[in-house]
Amino acid sequence: MFSTVTRVCAGPDSSWRAWPRRLTADSDKTHRVNSTERLRDLLRQHPLVDGHNDLPWRARALVDYDWDALDIAGSTPNHTDLPRLEAGGVGAQFWSVFVPSTLQPDQAVIQTLEQIDAVYAMVERYSDRLGLATTADEVDAVFASGRIASLMGAEGGHSIGCSLGALRILHRLGVRYLTLTHNDNVPWADSATDEPVLGGLSDFGREVVREMNRLGMLVDLSHVSADTMRDALAVTESPVIFSHSSARAICPTPRNVPDDVLETLARNGGTCMAVFAPQFVSPQVWDWKVEAAAAAAQEGIASTDLEAFEPWVEQYAVTHPRPPATLEQVVTHIEHLREVAGIDHIGLGGDYDGVASLPVGLEDVSGYPRLLAALADRGWSDADLVKLAGANVLRTLRDAEAVARDLQTQRGPSRARFSS
Repeated sequence: MFSTVTRVCAGPDSSWRAWPRRLTADSDKTHRVNSTERLRDLLRQHPLVDGHNDLPWRARALVDYDWDALDIAGSTPNHTDLPRLEAGGVGAQFWSVFVPSTLQPDQAVIQTLEQIDAVYAMVERYSDRLGLATTADEVDAVFASGRIASLMGAEGGHSIGCSLGALRILHRLGVRYLTLTHNDNVPWADSATDEPVLGGLSDFGREVVREMNRLGMLVDLSHVSADTMRDALAVTESPVIFSHSSARAICPTPRNVPDDVLETLARNGGTCMAVFAPQFVSPQVWDWKVEAAAAAAQEGIASTDLEAFEPWVEQYAVTHPRPPATLEQVVTHIEHLREVAGIDHIGLGGDYDGVASLPVGLEDVSGYPRLLAALADRGWSDADLVKLAGANVLRTLRDAEAVARDLQTQRGPSRARFSS
């Protein structure tokens, strides 16, 4: 589908690399503006698919899902609204239907359903600019209609309450990926940011992965421990994703992906979608976060308890300034992901409205063309930028859909039940 990329600039060689560079400060500025506009044109032809945006939870926290009070048709206090999505060339968005992993199982399931309901309400209210999508073909159709395709991903296995029936209901409601854990372990999988209990997946956790394969729901390995990543990749029959993770070799947080896992991901056919959250991008910000977490722990606040830690850490930042992360550091991660996993296995998952601050140059969802321009400046072709922007994750989704059609002819719904 993306083997031929239409050039949008006139001339015998319209690639970025043929343009003059750094002749003067003024010409360089003009050069960058022109390249950013050129890449916006590219994104009008090929959808940029962002893997993770927490606007629904932000809407709950700010206005209890009142889309009249938080009208995203205009400017908002968030990282995300419709004008900035359009300025950023976003053609498809996985909206996270996140709920805190500290909730009791019944509340986790109920609040996840409320998040899904909020996404439906948002898409309906702005139906001239958003369209619900549950398959790769539907993404293409909504994008072709001039709207932003809206998919959903559930961020954490606690959202299914240890029930494969609940998993199947989320799929029926349109959820197309499940992140196996969030910040805390679930009874059947270890998280990257909790103490290991299982050493990866339990037998029930493996059954969750197999049932997701049968359904055509993408297995999302962001937030899980490295052992859980490896276990899931060993058992999955479908390609998997990391909806918002970057390279551990560049920033040593356990939330990022080790190189051996990236190599396995390439063989699996999956996609790692680079995150922009500063603590996962910048080693300096990660060190600052570790220090802040230690200070919070002395006051009885766990850094994984987002509802308690996030307001605390904003006060901490007043007296202990947070180092900046930069767009250039994001570029470094993306290029490392490309080097290890390959150009066909990388994507973008900004984590907008899920973090308090973003890298300089990527402060909100309008920044994607600037990121692509920076990559083009380093020699990336239009074809490779299209793969990164969305073609890879759409291929992964299509492949998962094909595997599911085959598996559904071989086995019915799993009857496995969790037992402690």
